[in-house]
Amino acid sequence: MSRFEAEAYQNEYLPIGANEVNAVVTVTSLEGAGDAPAGEAAEIIIVDTSGSMSVPRSKIDAAKKATIAAIDCIRDGVRFGVIAGSEVAKPIYTPHGELAVASPQTREEAKRAAQGLKPGGGTAIGTWLQMANRLFELAPAGIHHAILLTDGANEHETPAELDAAIAECDGNFQCDCRGVGTDWVVSELRRISTALLGTVDIVAEPDGLEADFRAMLETAMGRATSNVALRLWTPQGAEVAFVKQVAPDLDDLTARATSSGPLAADYPTGAWGEESRDYHVCIRVTPREVGDEVLAGRFSLMVDGEAVSQALIRAVWTDDEQLSTRISREVAHYTGQAELADAIQEGLEARKAGDEATATFKLGRAVQLAEETGNGDTMKLLARVVDVDDAASGTVRLKRQVADADEMSLDTRSTKTVRVQRTVT
Repeated sequence: MSRFEAEAYQNEYLPIGANEVNAVVTVTSLEGAGDAPAGEAAEIIIVDTSGSMSVPRSKIDAAKKATIAAIDCIRDGVRFGVIAGSEVAKPIYTPHGELAVASPQTREEAKRAAQGLKPGGGTAIGTWLQMANRLFELAPAGIHHAILLTDGANEHETPAELDAAIAECDGNFQCDCRGVGTDWVVSELRRISTALLGTVDIVAEPDGLEADFRAMLETAMGRATSNVALRLWTPQGAEVAFVKQVAPDLDDLTARATSSGPLAADYPTGAWGEESRDYHVCIRVTPREVGDEVLAGRFSLMVDGEAVSQALIRAVWTDDEQLSTRISREVAHYTGQAELADAIQEGLEARKAGDEATATFKLGRAVQLAEETGNGDTMKLLARVVDVDDAASGTVRLKRQVADADEMSLDTRSTKTVRVQRTVT
């Protein structure tokens, strides 16, 4: 099991009458993370085999190679399977109707099965998720992870049916989603990845699938601790405004809270390897008098219901403006990163709707924020959608011709953040 540390960064001083306390908490999983016991891990690879995967043929060929590469990354003893998805879900490699135990023999069997993937039919992603969920339920409890690949929109079931399938899987496994090409819908895969605590990204060209699948499997195999939750205790009368993961990706956890007592709630974070993540917490408290100090929140890392690390969030009221107006650089940085993601997504929606004025304003603001926060990768993606006249002021012009892949890359990667740079003392 991983060893965790948590550290809070904030300006605890509030002006008289203020009631909002902000803090960024960095959680680090330290040495000793290692790999989870193989018998406690399970992996499923879900491959779109709808008819469109044959147009061009390179998509299904690349998907086969990627699946084989992923299978090679599965450690001995890990349970695994392969599902082909069209308007129905078909188990391609699930011996005896359940997940196989990885070994040289079963990996070779699975790779031969993957070679036989054939495109045909439609797309009903919810059925793919439901089959994966049933297979995971037959496996021992532990770190359950899936990769889902598609190249098209979810045309053969309703949004309500997909939402019901996602809800059925919520809390049972994590799912990283990938779209190959440009005919899939970002919002559909984002709904899945957000609910199932995974990632979403575009693989514009099929030949990029193999490396991407291998990287996802290596990350999954390196996770050592499951059932990790953030527990936030707040005093009587306080209100949690939000809890957000802000690095390495943005993910609003607020609505996922489950009560863990009259004054505390747990927020799921999925499985952890050796890594570090940042969380932005905002708590509203009752204003106090000058000099009063309160514990506004206690942030604990819970593993299988046991607290393994914690950080304290304080509030101190002062009439010293020099103290109360000082902005925590961590809070300021991630506030800008969250605004950057919103500006990109709103700007792209306005562009699709033909509202050029709003699109120009929002994407210009995104350029300005990317410049201010040092997010160079996002700036490069923005430059494919707008011509930047002046990054500092956010002065941009919409490009008349934008490749679908460039627009979708900007959309899917809008939630990737850069870590705040801290001064080493």
